[in-house]
Amino acid sequence: MSDTSNYYGHVVNVNGGERVIGINQGTVVHNDGIAQDTELRAALTDLTRLLDDLRPELTPDQVRTVEEALPALTPDRAALRERGMILASVSQIAATVGEVGRPVMEAVGRLLALLG
Repeated sequence: MSDTSNYYGHVVNVNGGERVIGINQGTVVHNDGIAQDTELRAALTDLTRLLDDLRPELTPDQVRTVEEALPALTPDRAALRERGMILASVSQIAATVGEVGRPVMEAVGRLLALLG
C-alpha cells in the first residue's frame, strides 16, 4: 500500500514557530508608510477640529459646504489627492472669515504638503 496524498487547495504545515499569521492571500503591507499615515491622520484630526471651531464664524451656506466636505476627509492619500477641490473650497471658506480662519488655511497647507 502506498501513501498517496491528494491535496486540493491550500495546505499549511506549521511545526513550531512564533507569530504565525497564516496564508497570505496577496495582501501586501508596507510598514515604511506607517509614520506618514500617522502624520496624515494627525493632520486630518487637526483640520477637523479647527473646522468645528470655525463654524460659529461661518454663514449657513459655508457651514453646509464644510459639513459636506468632512466625510471626504479620509486618511486615504489617493482619495485626498483626487479631492483637492474639496480642500481648496475649505481653504477658501477659511480665507473669507479673515484672521480667525488662518489656522484652518495653515492646516490645509500642512495636509497638502503631506500629500505631495
